[in-house]
Order: sequence, then structure tokens, then C-alpha cells
Amino acid sequence: MGGFRLSPECRDRFSQLTRRSALEGHALVIGASGGIGQALADELKARGSRVTCLSRSHEGLDITSEDAVSTALGRLEPQFDRIIVATGILSGEKGPEKSLQALSADDMANLFAVNTIGPALVLKHAKRLLPKNERAVFAALSARVGSIGDNGLGGWYSYRASKAALNQVIRTASIELKRTHKHLICAALHPGTVETEFTRNYPQHKTIPPQQAAGNLLNVIDDLSPDDSGQFFDWAGKRVPW
Repeated sequence: MGGFRLSPECRDRFSQLTRRSALEGHALVIGASGGIGQALADELKARGSRVTCLSRSHEGLDITSEDAVSTALGRLEPQFDRIIVATGILSGEKGPEKSLQALSADDMANLFAVNTIGPALVLKHAKRLLPKNERAVFAALSARVGSIGDNGLGGWYSYRASKAALNQVIRTASIELKRTHKHLICAALHPGTVETEFTRNYPQHKTIPPQQAAGNLLNVIDDLSPDDSGQFFDWAGKRVPW
């Protein structure tokens, strides 16, 4: 990142202050009925935050429908300092594609609808809920496999592409929103491989419990500064290449 950077001492102090203010904050978690989403909501509450939860399972929110997103978010008052989108799907019915031959137009369109278009619609209609003159964070769960620079294995076409597109949405929105929301941080976050319904069919990958992932992600969110807006971070706060 270019531009002015805080010294390590000032950054530590900034992190302490933002964590303290987070105790009095109000978070909105989209996708709160999923494994990571529920854990994020629980951890936020444990840290003292008020939490509003929206999901397809409990509130009937279909993030692929702009009418549904507009209606659900239109009922909320602009009082959130953190909005976290924890929705997503891994693959179509046949699983992640290992080759071009396995591509399905319908499956790819569905992954883009959920993983890319949905969070973009949430951000579009959530903009009014975020303060213009105070620190706030809009974070969406991405995935390391959405990194183009880090792709050395191939495969998983639809999931990779939909998450890469989500990263571009976050990056582009951060530039626009910086003009009106000076202290807003837009970030894409990689939670690691978490024990959820997503990963149950892939036992070869080492996983971590959702509660641990949630704690890691919230620590990253609390440590971000406006200089970090528009970037892609992993669960340890390390930058992930685009």
C-alpha cells in the first residue's frame, strides 16, 4: 500500500481503540445461519456488540434477488459499524470442476449469483446503513482460491472465478465509497478452511472450527485501518495476492 502509514506503536494503539469501540458497536451479519456466519454472530455478541442477523434459512433473505435484498435492508436503520457478508456456495451438484469438460453454464451462473452478485447487491443497498464520518467496515468472505496470482493448481473454475470477481467488486467499491465514506474499510477476507457443510466432502484438507475462524476474522477486521480498504486478507491478517 502506498501513502501514509502508521508506525507500529500507533497502529497498536489504533487497534486497541477500535477493539474498544467495537464493544459498543452494532454489527450486521448476512448469512448468519451458516457455519461461519453463526459463529461470527456468536463471537460478536460474546465481545459485547449488538448483532443483527439476516439469512435465507431464518429470515428468507435471498441475496440473489435485488428485491429481497432491497426490502430486507430497507427495513434497517443506519446504525452499523460493521457489515459482514458470510454467504457462499462451493460448487454445483456435481462438485467443483476438475477440467474444462466438467463446466456447466447453469452451475457457473448459480455460483456467480450467490458468490459475486449477492454480496454486490448487499453492498449496493447497505451503503446507506454505514456512517460517513466514522470508522466502519464492510467485509465479505472470499477464498484464497479466488486469487489469480496464487493459483498454481488449476481446477475449481466456477468457484475460483466467482470469488475473483467478488474481490474485484470489493476493490472497485472501495474506490467509489472512499469519496463519500472517508473512514470506511471494504475488505475481502479468506477465513481458512473451516469445518462446515462446505468442507465435509473434502476430508483431505485440514480444517479449523467455525468459532476459531470467527475469532480470527474479527481480530483482522478490528486491526484494519482505512489505508487497508480495498484489499484482500487472510485469517492471520496477511495480504493475499490478487
